Amino acid sequence: MADYLPAGGIVGAIGDMLTLIEELHRRKAELAARHADPFRAKVEAAVRGMQAISTHALLDLLWLPKTTGNGRRIAPTMRTLGFVPIKSRRLEPGGYRDTATRGWARPIRELRKRLIQTNTGAAGANQLGG
Repeated sequence: MADYLPAGGIVGAIGDMLTLIEELHRRKAELAARHADPFRAKVEAAVRGMQAISTHALLDLLWLPKTTGNGRRIAPTMRTLGFVPIKSRRLEPGGYRDTATRGWARPIRELRKRLIQTNTGAAGANQLGG
């Protein structure tokens, strides 16, 4: 039996088993994250340091065909990275009047879910919410 045990004895074997189980859990979590959002790592690398990018240019950087389906597939990833969808003439070179393109931009101000003001009782007070 002593031939099968590692140098640390039974305690060493149990420790090795625990590190193996921890490694398996870590790899399982990595796979789950990759399957949940397969584009996240590529999109993060492509938009690092950018404030705005057109969807066409982003698909170009990712080497994906420029289709509506691919644009929709990267939309949730862009939202989780803090970008907001925009429509702009400035994203396309030489854009003028009718040459608007869609894309993504980082907001200048922090995003808020919804502004809620309480009723102050004053006539004409702005009231949002609900």
